[in-house]
Amino acid sequence: MRQIFPLMCLSACLITMSATAQNTSNSSFSKAKEMLLKNIYTDYFQTVYCGATYDPKTKKIVTYPDDFNKTVLPDRAERIEYEHIVPTENFGRFFSEWREGSILCRDSLNRKYKGRKCAEKANIIYGLMQADMYNLYPAIGSVNGARSNLTFTQLPENIPSSFGGCPFKIADRKAEPPESARGIVGRTTLYFEEAYAPRYKLSDSQRKLMQEWATKYPVTKWECTRTYRIELYQASENKVVKEACMRANLWPTKEEMLAQQQQMEAERLAEAEKAQQKAKKKTKKTTKKSKKTVKAENK
Repeated sequence: MRQIFPLMCLSACLITMSATAQNTSNSSFSKAKEMLLKNIYTDYFQTVYCGATYDPKTKKIVTYPDDFNKTVLPDRAERIEYEHIVPTENFGRFFSEWREGSILCRDSLNRKYKGRKCAEKANIIYGLMQADMYNLYPAIGSVNGARSNLTFTQLPENIPSSFGGCPFKIADRKAEPPESARGIVGRTTLYFEEAYAPRYKLSDSQRKLMQEWATKYPVTKWECTRTYRIELYQASENKVVKEACMRANLWPTKEEMLAQQQQMEAERLAEAEKAQQKAKKKTKKTTKKSKKTVKAENK
């Protein structure tokens, strides 16, 4: 994890974090995506909004919904991307580094910059929020790109789908997810506010809609399994989803939890062995190079 906390945050870091569990283990968005791919989505390969299937090795879409519209952002329509259910801009604007920049944010020509790039570099709290895996879901790239930072809402029924066979709607700078994803959107958004307020706050009307979706569209076994896996790997708790899973008797059983913990330990040991072998190889190479140098000097 990036160790740059002492140089950053300034006034933003003076705000006490919510008592609710939140991501404190990883501030790298790239690392979060890697963990989702390798450790969380190990046996489930469907996108969140459209239910498209993908190949985890190539990250390419394998099957689309019938009549899916590929003409929207076609260069991103054949791959998966990781969608922030709560867009980064919606909480990024809280940070001064996003709005105004920072002394740490200078390019190669010494020009000041701001926005997401600066917040990533100069504020570890922003990094932790951006990398929170509970807020990240695989989505068709074009859907992720078209949604951008648009607020979710309930659009009029006469508004057509923006993606053909995938009923994801965009109109008047608002977006409406398919019914199949509304429960996930509601619970994820409520979790994010609960975990990160005051850095992220919903309006009363938005909170009411998210609560309605979270109630109307119940958790699934996969959502509960996913949440437990993230709890293990991120070492933080999503109470909003976890409690819903408990009520629905869908939280992993003791046997399932033990199997997942054993898998995690096996992965840890494999990574440690890999690192050890790499270190040995490097040491052997360095020793060989040193011997050649000594031999050359003695000639």
